[in-house]
Amino acid sequence: MEAFFVSTGIVTLAEIGDKTQLLALLLAARFRRPWPIVWGILIATVLNHALAGAVGQWVSVLLSDFWLHLILAVSFIAVAGWTLIPDKLDDEDTPPISRYGAFMATLVAFFLAEMGDKTQVATVVLAAQFDAYVWVVLGTTLGMLLANVPVVFMGNVMAGRLPFKLIRIVAASAFLVMGLYAGWLAFSG
Repeated sequence: MEAFFVSTGIVTLAEIGDKTQLLALLLAARFRRPWPIVWGILIATVLNHALAGAVGQWVSVLLSDFWLHLILAVSFIAVAGWTLIPDKLDDEDTPPISRYGAFMATLVAFFLAEMGDKTQVATVVLAAQFDAYVWVVLGTTLGMLLANVPVVFMGNVMAGRLPFKLIRIVAASAFLVMGLYAGWLAFSG
């Protein structure tokens, strides 16, 4: 259960102010149909994070404890720094508005937007750290939903009132603490 709660908390904080939140807002404004958007977010996230978690589990089997903890430490610290950088939704990241509707546009756009994103990297790292693949994927998926679903339903009203800078600092601090802990595990044997 630790893997689930840590994964949920880390990803929820890391997602606030992320480009996928901006994408959720854009999709909600464009389609004005929240439930197909929510389902698209859920399925895209499960698929993306299941792949990321599998990579994390695979890496954890290949490496000795020292190298695994050292790579985890560096990765968590890098994600901590990355979390401090605000995301912007670029024109190339805009959803494919097509004849396939809100669900397919969300599914494709979210899956692609998460490729190489900090939450995908965090999922790989968390799955490598915890020997609990299913709990990590469920936790990171729930974290994505906790951060993005309110944006779909509340739009600009809620997004404009959140202290994004403070939230990024808290999320970065959590990643930094996990990185320092993994570094301590690497060198303490």
